Amino acid sequence: PVVLWKFPEDFGDQVVLQTVPKFCFPFDIERVSQHQVGQHFTFVLTDIESKQRFGFCRLTSGGKICLCILSYLPWFEVYYKLLNTLADYLAKELENDLNETLQSLYNHPVPKANTPVSLSMHSYFIAPDVTGLPTIPESRNLTEYFVAVDVNNMLQLYASMLHERRVIITSSKLSTLTACLHGSVALLYPMYWQHIYIPVLPPHLLDYCCAPMPYLIGIHASLIERVKNKSLEDVVMLNVDTNTLESPFNDLNNLPSDVVSALKNKLKKQSTATGDGVARAFLRAQAALFGSYRDALRYKPGEPITFCEESFVKHRSSLMKQFLETAVNLQLFKQFIDGRLAKLNAGRGFSDVFEEEITSGGFCGGKDVQYDYTFSE
Repeated sequence: PVVLWKFPEDFGDQVVLQTVPKFCFPFDIERVSQHQVGQHFTFVLTDIESKQRFGFCRLTSGGKICLCILSYLPWFEVYYKLLNTLADYLAKELENDLNETLQSLYNHPVPKANTPVSLSMHSYFIAPDVTGLPTIPESRNLTEYFVAVDVNNMLQLYASMLHERRVIITSSKLSTLTACLHGSVALLYPMYWQHIYIPVLPPHLLDYCCAPMPYLIGIHASLIERVKNKSLEDVVMLNVDTNTLESPFNDLNNLPSDVVSALKNKLKKQSTATGDGVARAFLRAQAALFGSYRDALRYKPGEPITFCEESFVKHRSSLMKQFLETAVNLQLFKQFIDGRLAKLNAGRGFSDVFEEEITSGGFCGGKDVQYDYTFSE
């Protein structure tokens, strides 16, 4: 694939220009172009400093042309809507409208959350608030994930991510594929996946699946046989088309059963399926598993606040203790603790939905008082 047109025209990052076309067609072109037309999907380019740049895509012209918007902002719904508008302009050969819309977007400063932005006569959006919990049906990713994957497999995948496994997700539909990756990873909040993250892998990079370190990779169904022919070791594989998950591990059994059954019951309730119900159910599970981190913070006058692993692991139940002993070695947990300590030691208080969930669910030992000031706005 080659770049047919770019905006701005003087965009000159050669690495990006060579990489993007391959990510725009992440399937076996000989076999499947036709079926993917009109679908939205999003790939991710990660730089050396682990900063993610999103490529929002829409295939058009019988799957032979891909429209792609590159942005550091995870504004899936906004960019998908914009891609539809641009595809419409292209189909009607309205080049002036297309250029005007892109110019207006390119020159617009990044708007604050929830403020309206008008790009042209036909293009208008409200800047999303990406700090809140994702909701159904507003969040395309979470909605598609929740519809496509059954509750048991969602739980299995969640457990595998909490054990930082090598995970492959596959589907014949690009939009569903990348939605499942972005959707599942969002449910780890307030933690973030710290390893290789490729929501859709182009054919020339299939060897990434042989990497010895943890990864979360999406692969289009047209390429999965080529992947299975490689020597894959200890890989968790979720096939979204057949709704089946294969894993050599018992990760779900390693999570405390009370947390899992509470989460499962919540997800199976009809009322959970709209609004922030799904995201909040996982948030509660995260608070139940990790909320007692607050009890393990140590304060000495005149010294930085520290985190005591030993007291964090000493826990009520043996099952929870077992889980926490492995959890303290997880990159996603270490990163979370480092982030919290950095804020506390900089004297910046913080309050977010995770801290609120810990308090309302009583997931820490109630020692709130001695550092209550740090959790205020």
